[in-house]
Amino acid sequence: MTRRTCPLALFLLLSLLFPLLSLAQSDPGVRGGGAAAGGPLASVAANSPANILNFFDQGKTAFLEVDSVSGTIAGEDGKGLGPRYNSRSCAACHAQPATGGSAPSVNPQVGDATRDGATNTIPSFITSSGPVREARFPFFFDANGNPDTTRPNGGVEDLYTIKGRTDAAGCTFPSVNGSTQGQPSFAQAQNTGNVIFRIPTPTFGAGLIENIDDSTLLTNVNNSANNSFGISGVLNREGNAGTISRFGWKAQNKSLEIFAGEAYLVEQGVSNELFGQERPLPGEGTTTSLPASCKFNATPEDLTQFSGVGPGVMSDTVGFAMFMRLLAAPTPSTTTPGGSTSINNGKALFNSIGCNVCHTPSLATTRSSFTSSLTNATANLYSDVAVHHMGSLTDNVSQGGAGGDQFRTAPLWGVGQRIFFLHDGRTTDLFAVIRAHNSSGSEANGPSFNFLINLTVSQQQDVLNFLRSL
Repeated sequence: MTRRTCPLALFLLLSLLFPLLSLAQSDPGVRGGGAAAGGPLASVAANSPANILNFFDQGKTAFLEVDSVSGTIAGEDGKGLGPRYNSRSCAACHAQPATGGSAPSVNPQVGDATRDGATNTIPSFITSSGPVREARFPFFFDANGNPDTTRPNGGVEDLYTIKGRTDAAGCTFPSVNGSTQGQPSFAQAQNTGNVIFRIPTPTFGAGLIENIDDSTLLTNVNNSANNSFGISGVLNREGNAGTISRFGWKAQNKSLEIFAGEAYLVEQGVSNELFGQERPLPGEGTTTSLPASCKFNATPEDLTQFSGVGPGVMSDTVGFAMFMRLLAAPTPSTTTPGGSTSINNGKALFNSIGCNVCHTPSLATTRSSFTSSLTNATANLYSDVAVHHMGSLTDNVSQGGAGGDQFRTAPLWGVGQRIFFLHDGRTTDLFAVIRAHNSSGSEANGPSFNFLINLTVSQQQDVLNFLRSL
């Protein structure tokens, strides 16, 4: 028997049972062995069409590139860092279990704060063993330093500035709360509860997701609408063309190139052909913008290489997109953890308790102009790419058509080798993730309740083993 929602008494009962439940079974943790991801699609590895493998390799090289301000630091091949940034390389944050993945076990942002002479203060929510994070303030502050709920913000507040770096001589920022480094007031935001976090999303199999036709996504969501769990996801859309967007925590980005260009500007401060101006903070952008003393390069800093040949012509942004597009999906294990019987049982239970209503096991792609592995392929992504109301997981940030409590169904392929989970990286435990899906207003109440209450301890372990096999 399934239930759509839990009355208050059941929520109270669950809160008492959760500590006992979490001792009864456990997340097996990051699956061992080599990285089951990170290589090119099969047809790309076979170099079909001719020279496509060179584009994948060149894109990966750009993805690995470490940026400095003007490309003058030895060992840092890229240029355009800052004036504000969260890290200095795509691959530094998308690293687990291989290039293109999610946050690694050692957070590169700790070292980024003072690299090459920078004088940033490391925010308390950035730790060496914690997840890579970007910070957002859901609301602007009023004159008294309190969140003004009538003025939504939601933009990324970059952690660091280039002030003090050996390649940023003369860069200065106005004094804010006694600091001249130019960093946002993270302590104030934390003290007033006006900060949320996001962690990197893995990009394995991204080309398959990009090549799912809009009609396939619509049909899948419509077919899932008549369920017994109260689940009613919607597809986010790009504002101008009106087509379905699918990348990012709220499915706010339409394509991999837009996803790459925005990240290059927001996370590393590199202006590019899609986002041509240097980026100030959200509040800064409405008043004074960036100080001229911290702008060192002509824009866009990343652009098409007119003197290049073949893949050498690509801008970094196009290279990033090509690398992600041609990345193969993660390869699941059939035996680890727990053995094949447990994994197969867990897969059947995952479907029977309703998890598959949002986490659609597979969707078919359409024809691709790039390579045959993207054409009429099966993407075993475990996602409907739709956004859903998630109750207490709300972050009060709206993006496109996704409201403050709505998130894209996170694709589950590759979960077996991920370290940090949920949009803010608050946990490394898949049991805690399932538990967090259960709250007032969450569309996932039915499936999570079924897992927490209606499954035996052994069955719960089978589901956890199945998830870690992906």
